[in-house]
Amino acid sequence: MTWLPTAVILSIVVVAAVHGASVVQDWSLAATNISPDGFTRSAALVNGQFPGPLLTANKGDSITVNIHNNLADPTMRRSTSIHWHGIFQPRNAYNDGPSFVTQCPIAPNNSYPYTLVLGEQAGTFWYHSHLSTQYVDGLRGPLVIYDPNDPQKSLYDVDDASTVITLADWYHPAALGTTNAWFAGAPEPVPDSGLINGAGRYSGGPTTVQRARINVKRGKRYRFRLISLSAEGFFNFSIASHSMTVIEADGVAHQPYTVDIIPLLPAQRYSVVVTANQTVDNYWISATQTIRGVTTQSANSNFNGTDTFAVLHYDGASSAEPTAPQPAGLPSGAVVFEEFNLKPLVNPGPPGGSAAPDQIFNFTFVNTTLNADVWVINNSSYKSPSVPTLLKILANGARNASNFGTNENTFVLKPNSNIEVSFIGGLFHAFHLHGHTFDVIQSASGGAPNYVNPPRRDVVASGGTTDNPVRIRFRTDNPGPWLVHCHVDWHLAAGLAAVFAEDPAGIASGPQSVRPNAAWEQLCNIYNKLDPSLQ
Repeated sequence: MTWLPTAVILSIVVVAAVHGASVVQDWSLAATNISPDGFTRSAALVNGQFPGPLLTANKGDSITVNIHNNLADPTMRRSTSIHWHGIFQPRNAYNDGPSFVTQCPIAPNNSYPYTLVLGEQAGTFWYHSHLSTQYVDGLRGPLVIYDPNDPQKSLYDVDDASTVITLADWYHPAALGTTNAWFAGAPEPVPDSGLINGAGRYSGGPTTVQRARINVKRGKRYRFRLISLSAEGFFNFSIASHSMTVIEADGVAHQPYTVDIIPLLPAQRYSVVVTANQTVDNYWISATQTIRGVTTQSANSNFNGTDTFAVLHYDGASSAEPTAPQPAGLPSGAVVFEEFNLKPLVNPGPPGGSAAPDQIFNFTFVNTTLNADVWVINNSSYKSPSVPTLLKILANGARNASNFGTNENTFVLKPNSNIEVSFIGGLFHAFHLHGHTFDVIQSASGGAPNYVNPPRRDVVASGGTTDNPVRIRFRTDNPGPWLVHCHVDWHLAAGLAAVFAEDPAGIASGPQSVRPNAAWEQLCNIYNKLDPSLQ
């Protein structure tokens, strides 16, 4: 049975479907004044809330979200598009969401119905705007697909809306202005605060902002679904006096792995099992936030990465904050998460094993200006085309790399092939591939190359060395134009992205072809007629 808290939905309809339920929601996007850290600003929100409403379904269901774009604040982008992060969207690439890759944006005062084809996927996902840096302004929220027959269900007792934990960086100025200032030579934007489930504090701000509270009962085991909604901040998550057993990464079940602290890069997700086995009391939940590896930034005195806390509240404890000091570090002997220790639960191993892949891409990335406002991959900075990549393939017959502009950074992938990508560059980046998960055969966290049971996910940290960079592998079994990009949103806006045009001929025709609906076909006509101020 699909469950959704009524407070976060304008309307919902669940009807029987052939292979599952059909979940239908209506979302209104509008500017709303909120103060999650004590500072009031106008934000772009779904149904007036941050984070956005928890969107849930069961494995095998389908989801339709009717987006009604009522954004009208001129300090923010007023057109929009929504990406459903981690959902493969087979034969449904036109609903993937990245502007100018799979669609034109939804114009203000217009609507569009997104359909999510879930298939066999289950796990922890999220959604966010995918137009420029718009999701910085608030258009981001959690998405959970439950598996009633989860093979690891015996490991936990509670898994519901109360166990979803979101981490987010938060900015006081609107993203449109800070993005333009950065491109004009200002320092890279820095968040003002960090939020856990939409609540936080900033340096020098009010100390009366209530910390988020996660309620537990002693003796119960909880599946906490950790979701980084971040645009830039990296978080280190821990719970005082409690260990965490990782059982999922980015929508993929993994063998249980017990740790005391977990790093979450922008867009990464983990499910962890936590047993409420301590004395009835209140315990600090800590999510230390770093920007480029440090917890303070001269560009923004509001930012204090060490002040991102929530409270783990045992039933029967007082309603006050924990009496213990806020933790400044981990206790001696604490187990720190290392990505290379993750092992998929089902069907481990990269496609092709240790055999040579069919296509290899070495992505060398670097910034080209002092303030890092232009990023390039292989000496080319991605620029969004005026005609979406998918439309070029379907309407213009684009089949080869030469059919796309140089700054579109579009690489054609052959069908049914094993692909390897190396990310060669510095630290503090998080690369995401749309339309797929991938096997991390060489992790930034170290370890030897793994062709047997490497981690499987959809967001990976950069790192390693030029001679031994981070490497991923995946198989081309899902035709579509799939964006691959840094999920530090400022870096994506500055060109740190490419597009994999996977099997263009198969996108246009055949059993896995993409067939957009009539509403999609009108998006570009409407958007292109807008005054630039409304785009």
